[in-house]
Amino acid sequence: MLGQLGIILVGFADNIMVGQHSADELAAASFVNNFFNLAFIFGMGFAYGLTPIIGELFAKRDFDKSAETFKNSIVINLIIGVLISLCMLMLLLNIGVLNQPEELMPYIIPYYVLNLISILFVMLFNSFKQFSDGTTDTMTPMWIMLGTNLLNIIGNYILIYGKLGAPELGLTGAGISTLISRIAAVIIFACIFARHSRFHKFRVGFKTGMINKQTISWLVRMGFPVALQLGVETASFSLSVIMMGWLGKTALAAHQVVGVVTTLGFMVYYGIAAAITIRVSNFRGQDDWKNVRHASFAGLHLILATALLVVFFLFAVRNSIGYLFTSDIAVVELAALLMYPVIIYQFGDGLQILFANALRGIADVRYMAWMAFVCHFCIALPIGYICGFVFKWGAIGVWCGFPLSLTLLGIILWTRFNKLTKGRAR
Repeated sequence: MLGQLGIILVGFADNIMVGQHSADELAAASFVNNFFNLAFIFGMGFAYGLTPIIGELFAKRDFDKSAETFKNSIVINLIIGVLISLCMLMLLLNIGVLNQPEELMPYIIPYYVLNLISILFVMLFNSFKQFSDGTTDTMTPMWIMLGTNLLNIIGNYILIYGKLGAPELGLTGAGISTLISRIAAVIIFACIFARHSRFHKFRVGFKTGMINKQTISWLVRMGFPVALQLGVETASFSLSVIMMGWLGKTALAAHQVVGVVTTLGFMVYYGIAAAITIRVSNFRGQDDWKNVRHASFAGLHLILATALLVVFFLFAVRNSIGYLFTSDIAVVELAALLMYPVIIYQFGDGLQILFANALRGIADVRYMAWMAFVCHFCIALPIGYICGFVFKWGAIGVWCGFPLSLTLLGIILWTRFNKLTKGRAR
C-alpha cells in the first residue's frame, strides 16, 4: 500500500507546495496533473498485466521464464511509453482548443513539458515494480518510492521557493524536481536488480532470455485491458477537469484539491487490491481455487474497513483540508463542498478496485475493461455534464456522476468474480 501511495505522492507533494506559492500555479498544476495522471495510470495499468504472469511463474519456481518475461516487459513498456509521449505531445501542440484560462498558460506549458520528458522513466520503473511485486517482494519498490519522494520534496523546497541560492522557479521548479526523482528511481532499481542477492536467481534468465513475439503478445493481452480499465476511470476524472475549466480557475483549483485527495484514497485501496492480485495469481498457479476466493474476500473485508476510516476522515477534515494546498478562501470552500460526492463513493470505489484486481489475478481482464468504459464514459461523464451545466449545479454537479458509476461497476465486477470462481472452488 505504501508503494502504491508512493506513485501518487509525487503529485501530492507538488500540489501542496505549489499551492502555497500561488493559487494560479495550483490551478495550472490541476490542469496538467489531471492529464498526466491519465497517462501515468494508463501506463501503470498496462504494466500491471505483468504481475499475475510473474506471480504464476514464481509459484511454479520458473525463475528463468520469469526473468525473460520481465525483459520483454521492459521492451513493450518502453514502446507504450513512446506512444503515450506522442499522444501527450499532440495534446500540447493543440492545447488552445481546450479553452483554458489564458493567464495560466505561462505556468502550464513548462510544467507540461517536464512531465512529458518523465513518461519513459515512469514506464521503466513500472516494469521493475510489477516484476518485484509478482515475486512477492513489495518492500524494495516501497523503499525506493519513499526515498525518491523525499528527494522530490527536498528538490521542491529548493526550486519552488528559491532556497540555498537556487532561483525561485515556482511550478517549473516542482516539475524539475519531479523529473529528477523519477530518473533516480529507475537508476536505483536497476542497480539493485543487477547487484542484490535477492535477484540473483533471475539474472541468468534475464541475460539469456530472448525478446520474442509470443511473450510480448501475452503481455499485451494481459496489460492492455487493465490499462483500459484504469485509463477510462482516470479519463472520466481528467475530462471533467475540462468542464471545471469552463467554470473558471477557482473551480479548477478546487477540483485539483479534491482530485488529489481522492486519488490518495484510490491508491490506498489499490495497494490492498494489488496484494490480492499477487496472492490470487499464486493460488491460481497452484490451481487452488478455494484460496483464490478466500484471499479475495479477505481483501474485501480490509478494503471495506479502510473505506469506513476514509469516510470518517474526509468528513472530519472536509472544511480544512483545502488549506494544505492554498490560502484562497473561495477554493477551500468549494473543495469542502466537493468532498460530499467523494465521501459517498468510497465504498463503491473500494469494491470495484478489489474485484478488478481479483479478476486480474485469474487473468480475466477483457470483461472488466468494457464494463469500466460503459460505467465511466456512458454514465459518469454524461451525468456530470447534465447536472453541472443543464441543471446549472456548477462544480458539484460535475462530480455527481461518480458515486453511481463507481458503485455500479463494483457490483458488476463482484458478480463476474463470483460467477467464474464459485463452481471451481467446490
